[in-house]
Amino acid sequence: MSEKLIVCACEDVTAHELDKAIAQGFTDIESIKRYTGLGTGPCQGKSCVSGAIRCLRAREALPVGELDHFRTRPPLQPTALRQLAGLPLEMLPLPMAETAQRGQREIPESVRQRLLRPVRSAVSHAPLDRKRNPLPEKTDVVIIGGGIMGLALAWHLAGNGVKVLVLERGYLCAGASGRNGGGVRAQWTTPTLIELAKESIEFMSGFAQTLGINVWFRKGGYLFLAHDEPTLKRMEESAALQKRHGLPTRIIGPGEARDIVPELDSSRFIAASWNPDDGVVFPWPFVWGYADGAQKRGAQVETFTRVTGLDVSEGRIRGVRTDVGTVKADRVVLAAGAWSPEIAKFANVSLPNVPYRHEIVSSEPLKPFLGPLVSMLGTGLYFSQSMRGEIVGGMGDPDEPPGLNQESSARFLARYARALTEIMPRVGEVKLLRQWAGCYDVTPDHSPILGETPGVAGLLQMSGFVGHGFMMAPAVGRRMAEWMGGAKDEMFERYSLSRFAEGRLEPETFIIG
Repeated sequence: MSEKLIVCACEDVTAHELDKAIAQGFTDIESIKRYTGLGTGPCQGKSCVSGAIRCLRAREALPVGELDHFRTRPPLQPTALRQLAGLPLEMLPLPMAETAQRGQREIPESVRQRLLRPVRSAVSHAPLDRKRNPLPEKTDVVIIGGGIMGLALAWHLAGNGVKVLVLERGYLCAGASGRNGGGVRAQWTTPTLIELAKESIEFMSGFAQTLGINVWFRKGGYLFLAHDEPTLKRMEESAALQKRHGLPTRIIGPGEARDIVPELDSSRFIAASWNPDDGVVFPWPFVWGYADGAQKRGAQVETFTRVTGLDVSEGRIRGVRTDVGTVKADRVVLAAGAWSPEIAKFANVSLPNVPYRHEIVSSEPLKPFLGPLVSMLGTGLYFSQSMRGEIVGGMGDPDEPPGLNQESSARFLARYARALTEIMPRVGEVKLLRQWAGCYDVTPDHSPILGETPGVAGLLQMSGFVGHGFMMAPAVGRRMAEWMGGAKDEMFERYSLSRFAEGRLEPETFIIG
């Protein structure tokens, strides 16, 4: 088979690029998709997935008899924002169990066929013939969760000579770390998060030099829009705090905001908060870079490995049980994001984290026109332009119920399209290509849970970052590794799990999405 053979015409993915992905260890179809871009164009894999599977099987990366198709994302056909914005919301299902009691009309079949995902979904397990490394009988630290937080910590710990095992239930980037818009900002309302973000953004600027992989960090800034006076007052207070921490944040009027993004409808907002040093990175290589770097330092990273229990005796963690064996360890770090409460239950620990679905969508590629990430703070709308020219954005839903839900909805497409075309009318004819979802890991005060677990010595918490753990990981990973090595750090007292029982909350209010 010629290495110049085009497997995915939409994204110009060749057989040679599949070979490179396999050589890097990506042998499940979802990881191949992320590494090469195969199936992320307008056809969404309809014309290329079968050819890709044949190529993988020819190279013995997939067994002959295995069905292994990745998920086709809605909308099934490229659909203009203006069309979606015109859908009456009362026709679209609410994300609530009592939807039927609200008398909503059925979606017309023509709309349903265009918007809704087919039944077939991605295979989430590893290839059947995957060569699995044996788990060690004992290690210094087990990190549960192979997202950006767990991998950043693993990289730092391994660099300090600590024996580390990272356990990930799916493929790398399967969770929130691979399902976000890549925004990184230092505009926060608490000093600790501002300092964490500042350090992390600085580290991202040199990520390619330090870890050998380009995360396409683009410092285009963050532009927060205020639609009313209470939101503006909150922005002004935050900007003052951020300036005290050395940030160039300033409040600007609608006219200056339009100078930065001329396509904005300035009648829709009264002011904006602007920090030109914020930016966007490409999420997948960010995760892969930390994983590769941790392994080069001696850490063991095992994907498709499910935790089935925690061994606890005499008030101390003793080890981790998985579907392929048990590993003894005196310290276990719970860094599983929205899945952390489920894992904590194995140790009879109750976490206050609650998962909430947040949906996101990308458009067809456009010529570069959008410098910053833009967010309407009151509605939760946010959007930016990727390095490939796509408009990537999302919007929270106040009616979203809690739950580990990563499905996609037509209701989101309509709400997002309506909000985006209101603030930026000229994009009405731009077509949306694909949609996905991830889970925010939400705590009562929107701040993380870090450090020791009361009653279970050695079980360490590293979760509850809502939707901003992705941008804090470099600094949090460094500080937690040093704290685990004996360094004093008040952050692990400030954000301890015990604060909820003590009524000592650390509220963060600058949450978007």
